[in-house]
Amino acid sequence: MDTDVALDVSALAINVTIPEGLRWTDTRRGEEFTLTTINVRLLRDGSLAAKAYGRPTAGGRGTYVSFPVPDRPELVALIDKAAHRAGALWAAHRGLEGAEAAADTV
Repeated sequence: MDTDVALDVSALAINVTIPEGLRWTDTRRGEEFTLTTINVRLLRDGSLAAKAYGRPTAGGRGTYVSFPVPDRPELVALIDKAAHRAGALWAAHRGLEGAEAAADTV
């Protein structure tokens, strides 16, 4: 790869399972959801954006609908810890499995 070419990484995102004790419910279109996952995105300016996802409390598949993450200190801490953990995992990556030659094409 030409080292003079700037790479444009458009998105970095992680999914974080919300521990049982931190989960909450919210309502959308008259249906209550239990939020179980937070999707965290690293924005170009270095800040984080987060949305929560879950399943209908009554059961079933429901729809894939995002909810805002409440501004609770324990959720902010969870997101911060997850972002740092993801950064460490990315920094320690071992490359693509079985793709030594592919590294020259990136």
